[in-house]
Amino acid sequence: MFLIFGLGNPGRQYAGTRHNIGFEVVDLLAKRHGIKIKATKFEAYGGEGFFAGQKLLLAKPTTFMNLSGLAVKKFARFYKMPPEDFLERLIVIYDDSDLNPGQIRIRQRGSAGGHNGMKNILYQLETDEFLRIRIGIGRRPEGFTQSNYVLSRFAKSEEDAAVAGIIAAADALEDIVRHGATFAMNKYNAKPKAIEEAENEVE
Repeated sequence: MFLIFGLGNPGRQYAGTRHNIGFEVVDLLAKRHGIKIKATKFEAYGGEGFFAGQKLLLAKPTTFMNLSGLAVKKFARFYKMPPEDFLERLIVIYDDSDLNPGQIRIRQRGSAGGHNGMKNILYQLETDEFLRIRIGIGRRPEGFTQSNYVLSRFAKSEEDAAVAGIIAAADALEDIVRHGATFAMNKYNAKPKAIEEAENEVE
């Protein structure tokens, strides 16, 4: 089993914002694998399915971003796994303003890097030893607060790169399931060709 949490904020007003790109990856995975996402009792929308012989749990916390860890912890308690087993199966997908739109990075551990949703997950789990996929949303321009920026939508010139990043993150997650994290990190921790092409078109 893999427990896959895409981070974001619930509600129509947040749909399509930079901060919700983790939700969009989960939605894409659900569509690819015929997984129905519905409300659960664990402060998240979630659904279960199978891919490459592995059970997948897809989840989108409904706690709002800053309390994402509450939902992750509730799932951990429900499945009653030893902590090390839960952490080995956990993958968190979220936005990163230190990466260009659409770039992805896969890491097996590390700090929250200023991301409030990840800060709460690290706080609730009391460890940073779990896999994460970060998707670039671009650096905050002058005149924006960080909060206003992450809750904004991608500019038209960024949309192709953002879509490429969502697709790349879903592809990477499938490769993690099939081939393991090391394989996926070697494959995806360089800028995907599709993103380079989208950026070149803008230039």
